[in-house]
Amino acid sequence: MTCLAIDDEPLALDLVEDNIRKISFLRLLKKCSNALEANEFLLRHPVDLLFLDIQMPGLSGIQFLQGLTKNPPLVILITAYEKYALDGYNFDVVDYLLKPVSFERFLKAVNKSHEKFLSISSTQGALQNYLFVNSEYSLVRIDFNDIAYIEGLRDYVKIFLLSASRPVITRISMKSLEEKLPMNSFVRVHKSFIVALNKITSIRKGRISILKAQVPISEHFKENIYKVVDPKSLN
Repeated sequence: MTCLAIDDEPLALDLVEDNIRKISFLRLLKKCSNALEANEFLLRHPVDLLFLDIQMPGLSGIQFLQGLTKNPPLVILITAYEKYALDGYNFDVVDYLLKPVSFERFLKAVNKSHEKFLSISSTQGALQNYLFVNSEYSLVRIDFNDIAYIEGLRDYVKIFLLSASRPVITRISMKSLEEKLPMNSFVRVHKSFIVALNKITSIRKGRISILKAQVPISEHFKENIYKVVDPKSLN
């Protein structure tokens, strides 16, 4: 996630920068000492996440937020004043941090932002026939038509692609991933497997041949297959 930090206190900016450097999925694009400077930067550079102070000379953080109308970034407010919390949440900020901010509290806010960012990316991707998943500290684009099948492993899933020899591994539940897929193209056939319907080679004796794999069909999910293939082929 690309980041912009805005604060009129140099030490506060340095602390935010130091914290960002410790987190692999964040990249700081710029530090700004006032909101006007930040506004000029945003006009030229898209940013995913803002770290924003509230009390600043000239244009306050709240006034700055009021001016962000088109595709605003995610926002984490960092301030010394608790009284502005309600104003912040009225703008749907991800989190509100009170100075001095510990790294543990900073990390919690960043993780919330990352989850929201992934959710937004996946929703947008669903409309565009792809989604993004977090894998090996990177956001990886997955085209729906490239997916052969998906295997669930506790809190992780393996996404097997036609274009890659190795699966993409990401930390997400099968239920969450299933909700992001166009289910007219995919079917859940087992608690641990989702398959792409147009990638099925054959179905025989309760097993689906897809790529070089044999995917089992469980009793609980047989009904899903009945809706799209001849039930006799499941015997």
